[in-house]
Amino acid sequence: MYDSITQFEPLMPSAVGDLEDLAFDLAKRSATLAGQLPRQTLQGVRELLRIVNSYYSNLIEGHNTHPFDVERAMRKDYSANEDKRDLQNESLIHIEVQRKIENWLEKDPTLNVTSSEFIRTIHREFYERLPERLRWVKADDMEPEWVEAGGLRNRMVAVGDHLPPVANSLPAFLKRFNAFYDPAKMNGLRPVIAIAAAHHRLMWIHPFLDGNGRVVRLFTDAYFLRIPIDGYGLWNVSRGLARRSSDYKRYLAAADFPREGDLDGRGNLSDRTLTEFCRFFLEVCLDQVTFMGELLSLGTFLGRLEKYVQLRALSLIVDDKGIPAEPLHVRTGIVLREAAIMGELSRGKVGEIIEMSERSGRTVLKSLLEEGLLIPISDSPRSTVRLGFPAHAAGYWFPKMFPTTDGG
Repeated sequence: MYDSITQFEPLMPSAVGDLEDLAFDLAKRSATLAGQLPRQTLQGVRELLRIVNSYYSNLIEGHNTHPFDVERAMRKDYSANEDKRDLQNESLIHIEVQRKIENWLEKDPTLNVTSSEFIRTIHREFYERLPERLRWVKADDMEPEWVEAGGLRNRMVAVGDHLPPVANSLPAFLKRFNAFYDPAKMNGLRPVIAIAAAHHRLMWIHPFLDGNGRVVRLFTDAYFLRIPIDGYGLWNVSRGLARRSSDYKRYLAAADFPREGDLDGRGNLSDRTLTEFCRFFLEVCLDQVTFMGELLSLGTFLGRLEKYVQLRALSLIVDDKGIPAEPLHVRTGIVLREAAIMGELSRGKVGEIIEMSERSGRTVLKSLLEEGLLIPISDSPRSTVRLGFPAHAAGYWFPKMFPTTDGG
């Protein structure tokens, strides 16, 4: 039974040589992503990735809420099926909480993301918004229990073969967690490795009755932004963890193991398996940086924009309801290309780009705005526009980021 913080050790791998190499490579390669496209275009990518992140985070929980469904919910177009509608709401809540976390960190870059208060706030923000019937949890033959938003669990639970700390010791474990992992107390590459270790150890504590996985992933996002890892938000670790879900769960479970002898560190838990988890986690991060680096390469990205317009012209693409999408104007590709390269366009420039009348330019602009292929930079009716990333198009612009059809 875990009831003392001395049973929590080690909190970092004892040998970090190869982990530092991975951390250095991750920080360097992530920072290069921000220079591949204009700031306004990259902002659209970040907004898309919030949807993608909610999709993959849900997938880890066993909930398949497709980005098309999330986008529909954003337009208040909810499924008639109650279960599916609840999952749409769950995804919207994830996106909303992720955006709030980003805003908190932007306003206060010194925010302590490892504090018990912050971790409980993530849980509270999420669960206060959940549909009521999703706030009940049932374990084995026990009666359903109400999950208090932001409340630490008040009883013992089992997570597979792991028995987390007893309930009355949770404040002490979270206090120790904060004291050790606070990135403000670290320097060099240590915080990057600490992200991986903290991800596991917070899962190990299992502070809440329900929602621990989602809270830990949102906490991990916050930690990446807090360090910061430049370029984070243009890639996200949840996609990588979901795509290697069985490996992720296996490494998580292994890192729960007790020490395996005198050669396995000096703490109560296994140093070897924590090291293996950290290595796995950082390798997943690097894989996601590489994936997004290839997708955001200007030349290949522009080529995919042009191909998308060509496929639309041949009616070979269906919309988010499975209906063949309306063909786009033959010169639309040039407009999208210009928006991607320049970052933003004046509305009047669309007619110049397609080399047609101002009236025709307004017609083309209207259709692109209605589809979300272009979006206004601000609420002003004369606002410039930038490239939009609707899910039904982004699946083609960013292949393999997520399925391009509901059943894909």
